[in-house]
Amino acid sequence: MRTVTAVAHRGDPYRVRENTLPSLRSAIERGADALEIDVRLTRDGVPVLLHDDSLKRLWGHDRPLARLTHAEVHGLTGGAVPTLRDALIEVGAHRLMVDLPGATEESVRTVVGTVHEYGAGDRVYYCAGPTTMLAVRAADPSAEIAMTWTTLAPPRPVLVAAVAPRWLNYRFGLIGRELADRVHRDGMLLSAWTADTRRTMRRLVGCGVDSITTNRVDALRAVLRNSAADERA
Repeated sequence: MRTVTAVAHRGDPYRVRENTLPSLRSAIERGADALEIDVRLTRDGVPVLLHDDSLKRLWGHDRPLARLTHAEVHGLTGGAVPTLRDALIEVGAHRLMVDLPGATEESVRTVVGTVHEYGAGDRVYYCAGPTTMLAVRAADPSAEIAMTWTTLAPPRPVLVAAVAPRWLNYRFGLIGRELADRVHRDGMLLSAWTADTRRTMRRLVGCGVDSITTNRVDALRAVLRNSAADERA
């Protein structure tokens, strides 16, 4: 029976504020196989969980993260923005899919170094566009990579050879059976983001995806249970 990985997008953001430890815990409780987090660096080089480049949307402070030290972020958010270290400890043996928005070669090296410092290289994989994934590959030749791809045209073989992704990571609306078959023929796994309706989840499962990233991991788990039951019937 084919297994589809349920990836919780920034934790459980419909219930708990995204990219926080309580959000990660909530997603684990609801059956996530892996947790997608966004990691950026503070001004003093501390990797923290934040998707946006500022604290405005989530925390009400129109302050760019790149201009704040970790101590300043801690003070402005009451300590609620976790570090990557905090997340690695919190999720235990669960897998982490680390997205790297706005990454530079320096920030990639810092993030990859932190992952290995805490012995998490075998349970962390990375996603972002090709430029960032090339930087990850340079920083860690053994890294597991889910390269985000945004067009129906396949990535060039020379790029695939350089990045050596295990996964291709597509927006859910681009995925159909033909694309899934092509990705599998090319020797990679197919990851879909970010699917939040049961109808879309069922369609993706039917297309043959290997992983679905969602804001509603409990709904996805229910869809996967029903699909498994149908396969057994």
